[in-house]
Amino acid sequence: MNIESAMTSEADATGEKSLNPSWFSPKRLLAIFCIINMLNYVDRGVIASNGVNGSLATCTEGGTCTKASGIQGDFNLNYFQDGILSSAFMVGLLVASPIFASLSKIHNPFRLIGVGLSVWTFATVGCGCSFDFWSITFFRMLVGVGEASFISLAAPFIDDNAPPDQKTAWLSIFYMCIPTGIAIGYVYGGLVGSLVNWRVAFWGEAVLMLPFAVFGFVSQPIKMKGFGSSDKLNELSDPMDTSHRDCEDMQFLDNSDQLLKGVPESESENITTQAEVNAKKKQSLLGGVETLGAQLKVLWNDLKILLLDKVYVTNVLGYIAYNFVIGAYSYWGPKAGYDIYNMTDADLVFGGITIVCGIFGTIGGGFVLDYIGSTITNAFKLLSGATLLGGALCFSAFLMKKLYGFIPLFAAGELLIFATQGPVNYVALHCVTPSLRPLAMAMSTVSIHIFGDVPSSPLVGVLQDYVNNWRETALILTSILFLSAAIWFIGIFLRSVDKSVEDNTAMVTTQETPLLDGTVEI
Repeated sequence: MNIESAMTSEADATGEKSLNPSWFSPKRLLAIFCIINMLNYVDRGVIASNGVNGSLATCTEGGTCTKASGIQGDFNLNYFQDGILSSAFMVGLLVASPIFASLSKIHNPFRLIGVGLSVWTFATVGCGCSFDFWSITFFRMLVGVGEASFISLAAPFIDDNAPPDQKTAWLSIFYMCIPTGIAIGYVYGGLVGSLVNWRVAFWGEAVLMLPFAVFGFVSQPIKMKGFGSSDKLNELSDPMDTSHRDCEDMQFLDNSDQLLKGVPESESENITTQAEVNAKKKQSLLGGVETLGAQLKVLWNDLKILLLDKVYVTNVLGYIAYNFVIGAYSYWGPKAGYDIYNMTDADLVFGGITIVCGIFGTIGGGFVLDYIGSTITNAFKLLSGATLLGGALCFSAFLMKKLYGFIPLFAAGELLIFATQGPVNYVALHCVTPSLRPLAMAMSTVSIHIFGDVPSSPLVGVLQDYVNNWRETALILTSILFLSAAIWFIGIFLRSVDKSVEDNTAMVTTQETPLLDGTVEI
């Protein structure tokens, strides 16, 4: 097969020609990434579903007992331990996200997604094979590690290949898979857990993800904008580039007198003493430590660039406040609805509103931004306006005395609130140069979880313990959306430049290396 039949050529942002593999088309890439994203969030729904999570055995005073079921029942978990399982993946996600983002400057980003999906597949199998609380907690953290590479790198790939006038719409379609996946996970976990066994639900996830993990390794990878080819990078004179090449050529000697990679055979014949062998090992080890230090320095410098970028910081701060509310809504919403409006089917009501509004609101926000013009300033206008109006509607909903007044107002409010998903990620991708996009997405994800939805549920619980009134608690929580809208409103007046169109290939200071073979893949 010749190159012409195996690859397709198209111009990138710099006007140069880049070769894409035969399997590639932008819509096919979007479809693949949407399925993967949905599977990630199916897992979130599965671990929370009654069929998988289960319950402890209970007995009434009359002697009627119910059997223990699911994870909680099999491992005899208290509610604190059970709650840890729902968020344990977050530990792996938060730790691994910036690591994968940093590694994307050294290794092909598409291959890193394959690595992450492989870890995810292994971890979900492990969840199904776990035997106690600590083992399943460990595998839940590994699930987060596996998800981290995809979360950091998928959005930049989508942004690279989306049509110029539909970039936000494509991002919105991608993020629409979040509420859809969670909803499917609830249903799937409930059915499989009740009809077969909760372990089978995790194994089924692994089977569904396995083809995508394999595809990430065996397929010809595509190139991400902002990461130069090996030819360009080899011309760099930066000492970090040299350091990394030295690391690539480094290989330890072992006791069988194997040759150092890159050491001529004539030279290796002179290595006759154990002292010389040890010296070579020490030299190689020091080179590896120096390279690691250089990479950490690059990561620190990139983080400083993000922290000094007013547009990026403003966007993330608004997103943190927004996610604080959404996280608490998802956890406490049904309980608040039951207490305020005596909803007997609060789970179904809140779940249905969230799914429907999540899908249509997320897609709608992306299409609206593309229609009015995809710019950072317009994105901030949409973020601020939609959040302000959506927050006002949700606030008014909790003031309603009757359920029939609450539902339409809350649904309209959530529709507007979810319209922010595409624009907020558009700003994160376009306010930084191409090579910083993976780290920008990673740090945005880390920030909104650490300062947003992770602390919001317990803090709202503390507030409710203090005021002992769910209507007041819901109103105070919802008012934080006005803070989010105000922060994003400030972004409208910041000087913003779409840096995603900049060709910063020459700024890349580390050489991209393959994970599987000896050739650089782009």
